[in-house]
Amino acid sequence: MSEVIELTKLDKLDKLESQSIFIIREAYKSFKNIGMLWSIGKDSTVLLWLAKKAFFGHVPFELIHIDTNYKIPEMITYRDRLARELKLRLVVGQNRKALSEKRTFVDGLDRISCCKELKTIPLRDTLDGAGYRRVYDPNRDVWEEFESADPYNAVIVGVRSDEEGSRSKERVFSSRDEKSEWDASAQPPELWNLYKTEFAPKTHVRVHPLLDWTELNVWEYIEREKIPTISVYYNQGDGKRYRSLGCYPCTNPVDSDARNPAEIIEELISGKFRNIAERSGRAQDIDGGGTLETLRKEGYM
Repeated sequence: MSEVIELTKLDKLDKLESQSIFIIREAYKSFKNIGMLWSIGKDSTVLLWLAKKAFFGHVPFELIHIDTNYKIPEMITYRDRLARELKLRLVVGQNRKALSEKRTFVDGLDRISCCKELKTIPLRDTLDGAGYRRVYDPNRDVWEEFESADPYNAVIVGVRSDEEGSRSKERVFSSRDEKSEWDASAQPPELWNLYKTEFAPKTHVRVHPLLDWTELNVWEYIEREKIPTISVYYNQGDGKRYRSLGCYPCTNPVDSDARNPAEIIEELISGKFRNIAERSGRAQDIDGGGTLETLRKEGYM
């Protein structure tokens, strides 16, 4: 019986992997200037691994990270190390003006407004080419600064439909207007895995290869592929770990003894977190009434 269960699990992961690789290749073929958002979390790191598989070890587009200046320090260390090891061209966007003017939660702003200032606005400005960016060039192993650049026509994103309510309304190829604003009711139907890849001029497109994955699928794939993930996902001896990553003033760890992917998988299968939302430790979700839809309509990931 255990062999049948294991074979079923592998078949499921193989199907998800194949579907995601097809979507990534279709997106790369369909859009002139495309990038991939890399939040440094487990989902977008799985997405990075799938991109490497899709293009035989090479990632042919830029990775984009929006740095709020309040990320958990281990996240930035992990980001820079992996970019260097895998020779990734990394674009880092940031709202320097908001930080210099102290328009942040730490300085008294409410969490939702802080997310808009430090995540939504710099993401929009980075994607449309108008914002400041630091760029890591892996060929020369140097960081460079730019005040503007060419806009991205589309961006690949590691969101999952089971992760949070508003994300369940997404399509695999999801359109935004020229201001990166999202209208969930205006998304095209996607029947029988037929995807719309042609959009009106000035439309910005978000591509979601992981939409059909679950949290359990992601950890099973990490375990199977031996994907290196950031250490804060695991109990370091204090009985706590992060289940979802964000800014350290607004993200809380969960009680857990899991020290590796296999033990996290066991927690998910056993039901330890069955009735606890994955993003329950993300305070901005609570402040937003349990949903990110308002932020996402304005361009949030």
